[in-house]
Amino acid sequence: MERGAPGSKNMKKIVFLLEERSAKELLTVLIPKIIPSDDFSFLFISHDGKSDLRKSIPIKLRAWREPNVQFVILHDKDASNCFTLKSELVLLVNKNKQSDTLIRIVCTELESWFLGDLDAVEKAFSLNLSKEKNKKIYRDPDAIANAKEELKRLVPKYQPILGARKISEYMNIKTNKSKSFQVFISGFHRLCRGD
Repeated sequence: MERGAPGSKNMKKIVFLLEERSAKELLTVLIPKIIPSDDFSFLFISHDGKSDLRKSIPIKLRAWREPNVQFVILHDKDASNCFTLKSELVLLVNKNKQSDTLIRIVCTELESWFLGDLDAVEKAFSLNLSKEKNKKIYRDPDAIANAKEELKRLVPKYQPILGARKISEYMNIKTNKSKSFQVFISGFHRLCRGD
């Protein structure tokens, strides 16, 4: 799915290579909140998990011929070592001569970002989570080993794709408690500024 103003030759396109469809649903709503600009267009390409994403990266980076395109790769950490995982992805990107690609690791999985904004979860599902919000576990959502299960405990009817779509509508990019979310936001801002 492509978002943004109709292309001009000088417009920058940002192509997101994503591990899963729920990330696509999230970013389709969230990215225009971060960069509400007519100077960019966005293309969100979801994959069927990590191995599909890894196979796709070199193919897409080598084959893309359009000018003014930059890539963003978003990959869940899950049980991997964050530094090792990022190093592997950097090596894969550099082999394909796209060294200015933004690589961000979601710690530990996309639901960690949702748990970092319980106000958004509360609004999306019409819940009262006031008792949960001050619990120690939610102060560092990236440290929750199984964020998806934790979110399902709070929202029994949670489904990843629909949940991402609903929660993203209410997410506050400035107050999210997930460090990996904030690192993604700051990196994306730098990419758009050309830093």
